[in-house]
Amino acid sequence: MVPPTGDGGSPAPIDRPILKFLQTRLQATRQVSRATVTDTSGHLELHVVFASSYYPAVVEEAQLTVRWYMNDDFKFHYREQQVDHTWECRWDRHPNPHNTRDHFHPPPTAPTPGEDASWPDDHRDVVALVLDEIEDRITTLWSK
Repeated sequence: MVPPTGDGGSPAPIDRPILKFLQTRLQATRQVSRATVTDTSGHLELHVVFASSYYPAVVEEAQLTVRWYMNDDFKFHYREQQVDHTWECRWDRHPNPHNTRDHFHPPPTAPTPGEDASWPDDHRDVVALVLDEIEDRITTLWSK
């Protein structure tokens, strides 16, 4: 298997049915204002915009982009646009030269290399883990 070219991707094709499943589930929650499967970034992905009512006013927009590949590689990129800066992190599974296949790019800047990690195999479990961490972040924002 050849490592990706640095775009956080995988040599496998995107798993569109999983993206559509996640879109349907996330769109049905009050925390999400919009969930769209798109290829506007040049990569097929799920783009999620969180409802602003869940965030304090300092956060102008919060979004999550998801790529899930047919070999179960993935990229979840969470990003907050705040008044004076961007806060972001990434959960990844893909071959690369900088970390193990499973790794995390920590906040506030999601630097590369990241930290080696271990993620569940099932996409539902990965989504639950990511959403739990986003919920913890929201709680931290409100407690400031």
